[in-house]
Amino acid sequence: MSALRPGTTPPPSARTSVPDDAPATTGTSVFGDGPAATDTSARPEALWRSGGPVRSAGPVVTELRLSAFASHRGADFPIGPVTLFAGPGGSGKSSVLRAYEALARLGGGDPLDEVFPDPAGCVPEGAAADAQGRRGFRIGCTTDGPAGPVRLDLAVQAEPTLRIVGERLTGGGETLLTTALRDPGRSTVQAAWHTAGAVPVTRAPLPDDRLGTALLPLRVAGRTEGQLQVLAAAEQMVVALRSVFACEPQPPRMRGPVPAGDGRLRRGCDNLAAALERTHTQCARRHARLVAVAHTGCAGPVTALGVERLAGGLLRATVGRDGGHATPVGRLGDGELRYLALALVLLAGPGVLAVDAAGEVPSAMQTLTVLADGLDRDLDGRQLRGLLDLAVSIGAAGHLRLVGTVTEPGAVRARETAGVMVVDLKP
Repeated sequence: MSALRPGTTPPPSARTSVPDDAPATTGTSVFGDGPAATDTSARPEALWRSGGPVRSAGPVVTELRLSAFASHRGADFPIGPVTLFAGPGGSGKSSVLRAYEALARLGGGDPLDEVFPDPAGCVPEGAAADAQGRRGFRIGCTTDGPAGPVRLDLAVQAEPTLRIVGERLTGGGETLLTTALRDPGRSTVQAAWHTAGAVPVTRAPLPDDRLGTALLPLRVAGRTEGQLQVLAAAEQMVVALRSVFACEPQPPRMRGPVPAGDGRLRRGCDNLAAALERTHTQCARRHARLVAVAHTGCAGPVTALGVERLAGGLLRATVGRDGGHATPVGRLGDGELRYLALALVLLAGPGVLAVDAAGEVPSAMQTLTVLADGLDRDLDGRQLRGLLDLAVSIGAAGHLRLVGTVTEPGAVRARETAGVMVVDLKP
């Protein structure tokens, strides 16, 4: 169960039934529950209001579906420019972000076993195996962009072997791709995609450990109107999913000096000093704004953020104080370090983050989504409000979105920030 608690009124989420031929939606033993889906014709991104709709620079995920995943069954979540999931322990907040990141990695071409190292943990608790001992889970999402609403639904078998057993891509009122497991003895699925030519559908085998949608640009010729529609939908889905950066700042690993490198901030933000050096030398305007943001969230005045070069090619990040005094960031509290790292992530953009964005698509046509599990961990109310204000401000330009989880106290503060949508989850 979930309830929407936004700072402003969120869009409704209509429900409808899944067609009988949808992939792997029948049989509660394999996929944990009966058919469940949402009608995305309402286009949550277009309906979301916070002083008017936010127009994204590129394709974005507007809905996440956890039809049968971990503790979630039949769950549909609209995703806005700034969306936070809240609820008590055990309500499945982290599972939502885990499913989102899994789809992002599959969209980037990662193999199934790397995306789901513990697939049995994704199966809804209590889901019974069928006569062949099979159990699995189902997730999906909807993206919006130049091709309009495009929907992806995925059915994964977790036991006895991990494999994709069904995939469906739809858009423009057409079923653009379907896959189904025909022969359990082979490591392939039978795929059929829309052609709308002399042959209405093209059929071919695809590997059962990769997302078929991500493979379509390599398999579809693009000679017919139908093939072009398939390519447009697949590319929109892949670009939206790949433009994701999962961020988990680890203060203990951010305190010490780091080797000089390429300055692309990693997931744990342990190379904070190298990333700060890059923003200082290559992104002067963003770095100046970061200094102003740091002044808001750190104890005492902050006049600069710098980097000292130490022996052995190591870098140490420092915080400039009044009078020219510099304090190593290692002396900051955990909350200050997390605040500083998250602010850098929101301000930096793909050029400074270790994100596998779609290189063939200009950055001006992409929208980065930051995933932040435990966004308010170690933060006080002032720091959380500062980060949310920053996310809303930057997101207004359409180049950044934030999806995170917060504690119940953090949710109270988030609801006070215009432009933030809070989704309350119940155990």
